[in-house]
Amino acid sequence: MSIDAFAATTRPIRIGVQVAPEHAEYGSIRDAVREAEDLGVDIVFNWDHFFPLNGDRGGLHFESWTLLAAWAEQTSRVEFGPLVNCNSYRNPNLQADMARTVDQISGGRFVFGTGSGWFQHDYDEYGYEFGTAGQRLDALAGDLPIIRDRWTKLNPAPVRDIPILIGGGGEKKTLRIVAEHADIWHSFANPAALEHKLEVLAGHAEAVGRDVAEIEISTGVPLTFEEPRLDALHGLGVRLFTVGISGPDYDLEPVRRLLAWRERARVTG
Repeated sequence: MSIDAFAATTRPIRIGVQVAPEHAEYGSIRDAVREAEDLGVDIVFNWDHFFPLNGDRGGLHFESWTLLAAWAEQTSRVEFGPLVNCNSYRNPNLQADMARTVDQISGGRFVFGTGSGWFQHDYDEYGYEFGTAGQRLDALAGDLPIIRDRWTKLNPAPVRDIPILIGGGGEKKTLRIVAEHADIWHSFANPAALEHKLEVLAGHAEAVGRDVAEIEISTGVPLTFEEPRLDALHGLGVRLFTVGISGPDYDLEPVRRLLAWRERARVTG
């Protein structure tokens, strides 16, 4: 299966912003989400950790899913979700029910971003078994069918078929899980690495009988991004570009720059 299918996609370019819930009061987080929606982004993400990933580990921080429920009420247009939920922290049926609930609150705008987990400090402090990377990935592979099945049983059901975003670039297990379950695959790969990983993903998709054109390709964008890199990623088939911002003062200038690049790419592409 050729990776040309990714590059040939007619999906529109979408812009996301990850509002890291660290080192900021709740009001600042709320205002950053409001401004991002007003600017015209397509998706707003947070992350599923219990402590800041940057700076003082004891700094201000808020939990992911309760924030997502607030965003479901606060926002009216954007999609939103975790980048990404940690599968290890919660029973899969509970995850499904939580996702369905925030999807209902928002009128069908929730994106279920998920992954196997990696930040050991979270596990140690909250009493979860960290295990090995392989064990956590195996658990994710086993839990996703349970989550998807639970969505068919809940009353009321999710408003829409909730898109599943899977983050990570592991070639043996993660990309196999992506091929089987993901509507969106998210990574931080540079163009050269991404081209190789897309070949691997295409191979997994062929093995499981999946059309790779069904999978939206997503990437994280550094704050100091350069447009030629974005152009190269777009040429490979990336259609969702997300930049992360952090507290205490959320600077949305990188978001404005990313939105401006999209407008230029639409004109030239």
